[in-house]
Amino acid sequence: MSEWKPRKFWTKARAEAEDGGFTVLLDARRLMTPGKQPLTLPTRALADAIAAEWDAQAELIEPETMPLTRAANSAIEKVAPQFDAVADMLAAYGGTDLLCYRASAPADLVRRQAEAWDEWLAWARRDLGADLRVTEGVIPIAQNPGALQRLRAELGRLDVFGLTALHDLVTLPGSLILGLAVLRGHLDAGAAFDLSRVDEDYQAEQWGRDAEAEASARAKRAAMESAARLWALSRPPQTP
Repeated sequence: MSEWKPRKFWTKARAEAEDGGFTVLLDARRLMTPGKQPLTLPTRALADAIAAEWDAQAELIEPETMPLTRAANSAIEKVAPQFDAVADMLAAYGGTDLLCYRASAPADLVRRQAEAWDEWLAWARRDLGADLRVTEGVIPIAQNPGALQRLRAELGRLDVFGLTALHDLVTLPGSLILGLAVLRGHLDAGAAFDLSRVDEDYQAEQWGRDAEAEASARAKRAAMESAARLWALSRPPQTP
C-alpha cells in the first residue's frame, strides 16, 4: 500500500508581513507549523523562499521537497523551546571536532588531513580564540576549557534560525569549526562537506566506491547546502 499524502488545497502561496516578522499565506489561509504554531519568519527573503516551495507542489504535497519549510518548523517547534540545550549539544562537538583527530599512517593520508584541516584550526585559533589540540587516533583528547567556552559563546550569539541552520552544518561533517566557518562566510557548504570527507575519499580511492555510500554522501551534501541557504535567507538585509 502506498503512503498517504495530503493533497494541494490552495492556488497561490505568498509571503506577507506581520507583527514580529513575516509569514506565508496559502490563498487566505495562514501557514502554521505541524504543531499548529504560527509560522513567523525573520525575513521576507525566507518567507518568499518558503512560499515558493509550497507553490511548487503538484497535486500531492511532498514534504521532502520543502527543506526550508521543514527547517522553519524545527526552529519554531524544537529549537526555540530548548535553545540552550541545542547550543550545548552543538558546542560539545568542539571537544571532539573531526579536525583534531588525525591518522598516524599512511603518510599520504596524514599529509592530506594536514593540508585540508590545519588552516581551519588556525582560523579557529585566530578568529574565534579557540586553540584546539590535535591528536592521532580516536582516543578522546581533553581540550582547553577556555577554548570550548569561547566556542559555546559563539553559539549563544545566534538566533533560533541561525542555530537551526548550524545544526546540520555541524552534525553532518562532525565539526563545529567547519560549521562556524560556513556561518562566517569563509567556506560554502559544499566545500565544508568535502573537507569532512578526506578519510572517506582516501578509502574510496584505495578500495573503490560504494553506490549506497555515495548516495548517502550526496544526501548529506544537499542537507548541508540547504542549511547554509536557511542561514543566508534568515539574515536581516544589509543596510548601506
